[in-house]
Amino acid sequence: MKLHRNVSSRQELQAEKKLFAAVAALRTPEECKAFFRDLCTPAELQAMADRWAVVEFVQKGLSYREIHRLTGVSVTTIGRVARFVATGNGGYQLAAQRIEGHGKRNGEASRSTRTEAPRNG
Repeated sequence: MKLHRNVSSRQELQAEKKLFAAVAALRTPEECKAFFRDLCTPAELQAMADRWAVVEFVQKGLSYREIHRLTGVSVTTIGRVARFVATGNGGYQLAAQRIEGHGKRNGEASRSTRTEAPRNG
């Protein structure tokens, strides 16, 4: 987390907690889209979308080069995602499981696709 000289560690943690609460309060993908497009720069949003696009392929055991070929995401980013899929906080797995379960309940196939960079406006 970026440190601010005039903000304590406790205040930083509280701000992070409030951010996560705001995300958890959103109910639909459309609400999330609006929130993240307001919150993030196009480059930040694309970086997150790139990481998420890689998760499914890492979980399937594809090589980094094959994932790069399929997604265009750098091998360095793929390695970072793979490390967190394997030994992170469990967030990637939890989200992937919930999406997979949601798709099965709705009779849809679960799949991950690379998203386009968001447009301002």
